[in-house]
Amino acid sequence: MTFPVGAVGEMGGPSGYTYAAVVIRVDDPPLTRDDVLAALRELRFSGWVGQPEDGWLAAVLASGDGTVAAGRRGAAGVGEWLADRFGATVVAVRVVRDRQLLVAMWADSEEVGRYLSDPSYGLGPGDDTLPDAYGVEHAAAFAAACDHPENAEDLEELLGEELDPDSVFESERLAGVLRLLGLPRWLVAAPSLPHDVPTGPRRSEVTRLGAGIPGGLGWLSGRTVNVVRRRRPPPPAVTDAPRGSTGMDPWLM
Repeated sequence: MTFPVGAVGEMGGPSGYTYAAVVIRVDDPPLTRDDVLAALRELRFSGWVGQPEDGWLAAVLASGDGTVAAGRRGAAGVGEWLADRFGATVVAVRVVRDRQLLVAMWADSEEVGRYLSDPSYGLGPGDDTLPDAYGVEHAAAFAAACDHPENAEDLEELLGEELDPDSVFESERLAGVLRLLGLPRWLVAAPSLPHDVPTGPRRSEVTRLGAGIPGGLGWLSGRTVNVVRRRRPPPPAVTDAPRGSTGMDPWLM
């Protein structure tokens, strides 16, 4: 698989890309693109909004792992807000330097589950969070919520697979997740924005919002707001990942 040059967030050097997107189902309940745009403008969202595709509409975040909306919201926060607003199925995906994949999903305003391929990635050396994939057990619920229950077993296998970090990127895992769930596959090429996306929308087909404002004023507003947002990152998407034992058990001393 070939990935594009450029990045939505920041290139992580040899580690790979950081990018994120929120995908909302717009055919059940029926929603228009204007409905979603209005909601994202209210949320002061910064990023790109595509066109409906096979019943789904994708919004790519301007900062893959940063705050992109009011209330210190990143990918998971925006996804949760949209799910509560519309009661639709919403999927948030995030790749961090191609070493960590997040999948979070909501349906009927309720959270279906969250998956994190390596909860320990990016934490300090003294943190005892285990690297084991978190949330693999939600695979069947993910597949059912996206109307692809027949792919539950394959999805569970994919989410639970331990990748070789020297040869396989998390973008490749995400590509499989998108295929099995029937979501827009071009999201793995989202780092191409604001240019044309290979196998995806052309630049003229997406709407760019900066702090909820389109056009040139939005670009300027987004840059201004981002100065503050960079200092206020979103909360961790997962806070209850399993931890290992550190140090000696005090009861043995």
